[in-house]
Amino acid sequence: MSLNSNIPSGSMDQKWDNHKFNLKLVNPANKRKFDVIVVGTGLAGASAAATMGELGYNVKAFCFQDSPRRAHSIAAQGGINAAKNYQNDGDSIHRLFYDTVKGGDFRAREANVHRLAQVSVNIIDQCVAQGVPFAREYGGYLANRSFGGAQVSRTFYARGQTGQQLLLGAYQALARQIEAGSVKMYPRTELLDVVVENGRATGIVVRDLVTGEISAHSAHAVVLATGGYSNVFFWSTNAKGCNVTAGWRAYKKGALMANPCYTQIHPTCIPASGDYQSKLTLMSESLRNDGRVWVPKKAGDKRPASEIPESERDYYLERRYPSFGNLVPRDIASRNAKMVCDEGRGIGPGEKPYAVYLDFADAIGRLGKAKIAERYGNLFEMYAKITNEDPYSTPMRMYPAPHYTMGGLWVDYNLMSNVPGLFVIGEANFSDHGANRLGASALMQGLADGYFVLPYTIGGYLAQLGWDKVSSDTDGFKQAVSSVKDQTAKFLSMNGNKSPDDYHMELGKLMLEKCGMARNEAGLKEALKRIPEIRAEFWSNLRVTGSGESMNQTLEKAGRVADFLEFGELMCRDALMREESCGGHFREEHQTPEGEALRHDDKFSFVGAWEFKGVEKEPQLHKEELNFEIVKPSARSYK
Repeated sequence: MSLNSNIPSGSMDQKWDNHKFNLKLVNPANKRKFDVIVVGTGLAGASAAATMGELGYNVKAFCFQDSPRRAHSIAAQGGINAAKNYQNDGDSIHRLFYDTVKGGDFRAREANVHRLAQVSVNIIDQCVAQGVPFAREYGGYLANRSFGGAQVSRTFYARGQTGQQLLLGAYQALARQIEAGSVKMYPRTELLDVVVENGRATGIVVRDLVTGEISAHSAHAVVLATGGYSNVFFWSTNAKGCNVTAGWRAYKKGALMANPCYTQIHPTCIPASGDYQSKLTLMSESLRNDGRVWVPKKAGDKRPASEIPESERDYYLERRYPSFGNLVPRDIASRNAKMVCDEGRGIGPGEKPYAVYLDFADAIGRLGKAKIAERYGNLFEMYAKITNEDPYSTPMRMYPAPHYTMGGLWVDYNLMSNVPGLFVIGEANFSDHGANRLGASALMQGLADGYFVLPYTIGGYLAQLGWDKVSSDTDGFKQAVSSVKDQTAKFLSMNGNKSPDDYHMELGKLMLEKCGMARNEAGLKEALKRIPEIRAEFWSNLRVTGSGESMNQTLEKAGRVADFLEFGELMCRDALMREESCGGHFREEHQTPEGEALRHDDKFSFVGAWEFKGVEKEPQLHKEELNFEIVKPSARSYK
């Protein structure tokens, strides 16, 4: 199999405009003859479904929440990047492009990243027109703040609720199309299989999470906008419902899974209080604009923060990275937090605590409490409610947690997977962030894909098809429905001793330890030996209560954990194959004397895309070589 990225020719700044012109078009009168399925209604899915409905396509949109408004995009806090240069501080499309390629440690496809930077300027105008209440300066201009990995202020925000406000904007656009009849919405419905016939994606099989009904839906194209897989770690900042199932079922039908080992550990999260927690809480990276990160200089120092004088504090990010200070990219901030805690300098309760301070005392003294409350008030309230500590008078305690996933299904420049007709957008694909996503770029990618990229490229695909209806009454659909029913029946017949959560937690602990913030050959090999053992026990000792004819969350979790138990093995295999450190993938054997990530561009400047060959069989690795025309790979320095 050869991977054709379909990157258009021409200069970098002209590729997207030329490509749009050269794409085949669908006559407006013919758009209504095409059916498109969109799975997932977060920022990427809602914006894509709304836009395609507006264009005239017949859209079916599916989500497992009771409303698209509950998609996990709502949890994003800090902001959305765009190269508007409102601050007149030197920003530009080229600088956003450069920062993103560099921030991803030179493991992203240049053409996709440049398009993202170009499109970013349109997103803000779109969202303002929808009424998204971005923060504004005194004179009425949209405000910006800085974020990790950049030396300019390009992040637009709505206090600490940016994801929620952007999702409401996309949702109202989607709701308008639902009312108009161009989009049919299927809430509380979970994808359980992708149907591929005659070499192309033609539909999906779903289960109604309320009634248990299993049904098939056909379309001329299928779009997956189903988010990331960070819940493979069990404890993450993701909502508990987030999973890998849609992508994994597509992978098992022939779609390639790219760079699964590229996962991001977010540096500013509330530390875990114990194993009883079901998830971890994200605190926006925007807090690092005004908060200073520090730990005691002396190991084992148990004094309260107020009793540790300035001379005995180590502002380690400012010390090690004077140019960027507390605004280094997430992978660097996270690794440094782990490093100082490994040295015994962590703060908080416990014998050897794993947490660092995020201190706002200087900012409050300089700007006043009211200004800090204006910028971050809801985040401070959230922290106080969870920890019962006042962050205005006592520094916040933070520690990194699994967050975003840069890996995902492989897509070409058109956002189509190697399976014709199967498009993948937002966090579900691998395309834009390389080995490390810069803060405030997830919302940018989701809306760019949904509003401004997919509507063009999917039209180019559909224009080459006939518009005969795609039937769901075929052998391919019948086999897919039968397979889903068989697996459901198998789960319900299991009467073992452990719940899906038991196995999920066991897998998560293993993944955090062996394939988390730092990885090494011995640990990865140990995980690859242990995961099949956990999976074997899962299939022999799982207990699923209830029936399949009603809402059954244990049944839902069983399917998702089964997929995580297979996906986790692929993730470790990918991390073992990539014998270098880059971005969020940190192999302990490959680091500089200063403890920074050490890439090996001569051997690993490629996208690693894996092909499914069967459960318990070794997958096949395909490589898409990365060529850098504009931003030449160099040692990534933020000092």
